[in-house]
Amino acid sequence: MSPTYGMPFFLEDRSGDVRGGEFVDLYNRMRFSIRCTLRSSDRNAYMIYDHSADSSTSRGGLLVPIGCLDFGANHALGTVKIGDKDHVPMNTYLAKVSRSIPFSSKTRRFIASDGQEYRWTHQANADSEYQCLNASGYSVAAYILKPAGEPNYPGSSGCVLTVEEAYQQIAGELLITLMIMRTIAKYNL
Repeated sequence: MSPTYGMPFFLEDRSGDVRGGEFVDLYNRMRFSIRCTLRSSDRNAYMIYDHSADSSTSRGGLLVPIGCLDFGANHALGTVKIGDKDHVPMNTYLAKVSRSIPFSSKTRRFIASDGQEYRWTHQANADSEYQCLNASGYSVAAYILKPAGEPNYPGSSGCVLTVEEAYQQIAGELLITLMIMRTIAKYNL
């Protein structure tokens, strides 16, 4: 674990593309990459890697993915694999929330490796496009799109995933579930 500094991780989404890229903390405390490893008419597969200095995701010098996303034809939800766990259907891992809850069609929940439940909500036209809360309603993470009309800076998409410092141990899972949420929104799944 990184030392605590009392401020969230600001993971700049360098590409802004749901199909992959890099997420690098502005203070170099954390870094993830998303790589497409298979693209065909039947499926698309992505590996998520943790390049953080204190990451223990290598074996014998080889970087081991912390997660794998396997989408079906036409970007259909497929399976997700987190760490050493088995592949599970994305709809099961990132499940829809009850219809009795407002915005439930755009809210999904998951149980992270820490055993806690978290909920992502897609909030178009809000300060943060995606918001993740824990079961107590506290903000855990947010994904903010570049405001319309803002200039693009070289090497930056202007999009940022903010992860509260207390949740750094599940930052990879937050990124993986955010990718699924963004795919659901982009392809209206």
